Amino acid sequence: MKVLALCGSNADNSFNEKLLKVIMNHFDHKYDFDFATVKGLPMYKEGVDAPAEILALSKKVHDADVVLIGSPEQQHSVTSALKSVLEWLSSSAHPFHDKLVVIVSTSPMPQGAARSQTRLKSILAAPGFSAHVFNGDEFMMGIAPQQFDEEGNLADPGTLKFLDHFFDEVDDWYAQLTK
Repeated sequence: MKVLALCGSNADNSFNEKLLKVIMNHFDHKYDFDFATVKGLPMYKEGVDAPAEILALSKKVHDADVVLIGSPEQQHSVTSALKSVLEWLSSSAHPFHDKLVVIVSTSPMPQGAARSQTRLKSILAAPGFSAHVFNGDEFMMGIAPQQFDEEGNLADPGTLKFLDHFFDEVDDWYAQLTK
């Protein structure tokens, strides 16, 4: 399965990017990962053709079997950088149409970006997207600064155990939708 890990943060020290890299390392034997980030991409501007960087990301989304989005939370929603990229993609090439999407998140706050996940699921269900979003167990890791060790690994073995369970559910969901 080809998985595009898309980081929805433009922070210099993104906990969601760290989380995606942990996932990519932990499951590198199981999935064929590619990584992309919204960092540095231009803000959406209505009436303007999508820039080359957005078209390149659109191709990556299109080519993936599953898009795994690491979605941080800002002001009880998705980041403005992620929303902007999604606006580009929903108004140009529409690569999320019928795309399978899985959302994970982490946050310095205890709730682990729960509201961001809820908002992102709503966005991805809108016309222009029509994505199939995984709605089984949710992975929302709170208190992010304490979750990673000095090398960027998850400090709590129980969190990795839950990630294994979470991705077992994702695999079952994927098998059901692609049979």
